[in-house]
Amino acid sequence: MNSFEIYKILKNHFGTVGSWWPKDSPFEVIVGAILTQQSTWTNVEKAIKNLKDKNILDPSSIANLPMDELKILVKPSGFFNQKAERLKYMSQYIMDKYQGNIELFFNKNNKELRQELLGLKGVGLETADSIILYSAEKNEFVIDTYTKRIYSRLGLVKDTIDYESLKDYIIKDIPEELMIYQEFHGLLVLTGKNLCKKKDPKCMECPLNKKCKLAIENS
Repeated sequence: MNSFEIYKILKNHFGTVGSWWPKDSPFEVIVGAILTQQSTWTNVEKAIKNLKDKNILDPSSIANLPMDELKILVKPSGFFNQKAERLKYMSQYIMDKYQGNIELFFNKNNKELRQELLGLKGVGLETADSIILYSAEKNEFVIDTYTKRIYSRLGLVKDTIDYESLKDYIIKDIPEELMIYQEFHGLLVLTGKNLCKKKDPKCMECPLNKKCKLAIENS
């Protein structure tokens, strides 16, 4: 079973999900990618709503917002001291280098954009790739905990595989198309959250169970 087969099986099961990441603007994705670190999306949504309610979901507003106020607004996402600092840093960076212009920030090839993002405080591989895929809307596949869990349980990779190796393994078998990259990541998230859970996985409900080591062992 290769990655494109997995994609088609999951799409047949869940239906078309399109671009999974909810957003009203590219900057909202950047904010969400930072806030979702070590947090659930439900809590991230609460923090984003707080920013929207104050009408400050843009680089200029966050850069100029007092840190104490920003911390209160993003508190629902957890680790709010650290995340407020990272949001403030990112917003100030975009203002200083790109005059707050997100399109200008993204106006470079994937490699250059990825290197730049990874050089920023608080931006790791998953965060950088999420921003590139969903905010810049460029082909850069995102690897998360769900993806690693699913692929290791299917016996396709070891659970010790590193981020870049798993990413290379997946993208070699799927078409390099933005919607497929976005949708496949979304389908893997849905599978990991609802079926292939860390504890008490619902193997019998999962369309991949016939190939899953865990499901076979427990059948």
